[in-house]
Amino acid sequence: MERKRRGTVIGALLLILLGVWWLAAQLFPELRIWESLSFEWPLIVIAVGVVILIIGLLSGQPDMAVPAVIVGGIGCLLYYQNSTGDWASWAYAWALIPGFAGLGTILAGLLGGDLRRGLRDGFGLLLISAILFLIFGSLLGGLDLLGPYWPLLIILAGVWVLIETLWRRRSAR
Repeated sequence: MERKRRGTVIGALLLILLGVWWLAAQLFPELRIWESLSFEWPLIVIAVGVVILIIGLLSGQPDMAVPAVIVGGIGCLLYYQNSTGDWASWAYAWALIPGFAGLGTILAGLLGGDLRRGLRDGFGLLLISAILFLIFGSLLGGLDLLGPYWPLLIILAGVWVLIETLWRRRSAR
């Protein structure tokens, strides 16, 4: 069976199993174990990320690690914000999303066999994410790591882009 069809079949089977479980829980209330558990709603978002990763692994689609880590990472951000009440941190926490994509890219490379490319692309996204997070966090007052020197990050980002551009031009020759 081809990969795309296998992924669709696995997704359909998971939906059927989930539906059967919820139907059984409707008919037999003692099966509703989630009612006795106390958990916070962001854990649902994290669980969706885990399910996406499992579907990707079962269907042989390692690239599903990228959206899985993004969804799981956003769930972790929401968990932090829900636990602390620091909802204003979203003004700069969004800058971590490219980093989540970078982690997913590294994981996809690890699972798919192209680890070298995954590491190269993933670490680039992690670096961009870290720079954006520090810049916006410092600019918007959420982080006070660099004090008044946060514009140095913008300068370093520009230098990095310039060097990378010149390096690519030389290696293309």
